[in-house]
Amino acid sequence: MDNGPTILIVDDSRLARAAMAANLRASGHERIMEAGSAEQALALLSGEGPGVDLVLLDIVLPDTDGITACARIKQDKRLRGIPVIMVTSQDGLDTLRAAFKAGAMDFITKPIKEVELTARVRSALALKLEMDRRKEREKELQKITRQLAKANQELRLLSSRDGLTGVANRRFYEEQFDRQWAQCARERATFSLLMIDIDRFKSYNDRYGHLAGDDCLQQVAQALQDGLKRPVDLLARYGGEEFAAVLPYTDAEGALVVAEELRAAVQILNLEHKGSPAGVVTVSLGVATCLPTPELDRNQIAAAADQALYEAKEQGRNRVSVGQVNLAA
Repeated sequence: MDNGPTILIVDDSRLARAAMAANLRASGHERIMEAGSAEQALALLSGEGPGVDLVLLDIVLPDTDGITACARIKQDKRLRGIPVIMVTSQDGLDTLRAAFKAGAMDFITKPIKEVELTARVRSALALKLEMDRRKEREKELQKITRQLAKANQELRLLSSRDGLTGVANRRFYEEQFDRQWAQCARERATFSLLMIDIDRFKSYNDRYGHLAGDDCLQQVAQALQDGLKRPVDLLARYGGEEFAAVLPYTDAEGALVVAEELRAAVQILNLEHKGSPAGVVTVSLGVATCLPTPELDRNQIAAAADQALYEAKEQGRNRVSVGQVNLAA
């Protein structure tokens, strides 16, 4: 059962603590804690007991003085939200300035008047309640913001993925192609492109059905995706049974190695295809490499990779062909 806020009274005088506690209970506050020194108070505040909502802290204490104790409370991120009212018989300006500088929100002078104590405690607790509510609203807002950010990220991911195969879609491919092309141009790094086509896929669909064809596309896409080892490389479904792989910072020799690995990765899936001379599903690949420059149209490397893919098909499929980028185009 909630009996209201918890108030910690810190004073080395047992009688002074008892008088303040009696006044607070008379005004309806039941949860009162007491400490006879600053160190005892700090131990209570840092312990696992009930959370404290307000500290009434005497300035003159036998061990650590109240102003130093207040500063230590405000330096602890777990405690700094607790309002501190200084209790003092020293009402000099220098003392009060030091108290407020240490983080105190208010002060009460001795001898304590019940009406003043009640009013200042009520004001401090109202402020603490509002601060707590604001923190809860901020936490809720942060939670909602994180949820929205996660949802937006998932939406962006979904909008960039091909619905059937799960690899990048054509739109995302175009965006990343442009970005990586421009990056390689700035850094004068080689750029390679692979165009990949499943051999005799129409024949596969006709023989095994479109559901089997979809499953074939998914397995081939996964094998190709697994074959790209670097995070910077991108595999995308280009259209139908055709895929494209963007390989920035990759020279012609490296691109040829990757292409042969991808071709082999699909063949060892061992997906039956009786309409293919190989007896299993295979892919043909066209490879093109160039050094991007401001004068070079990105479509030239795409045309070279397309032409190389066509040549791989013409040469019997299940192979890699290398194209030449027409720099004079």
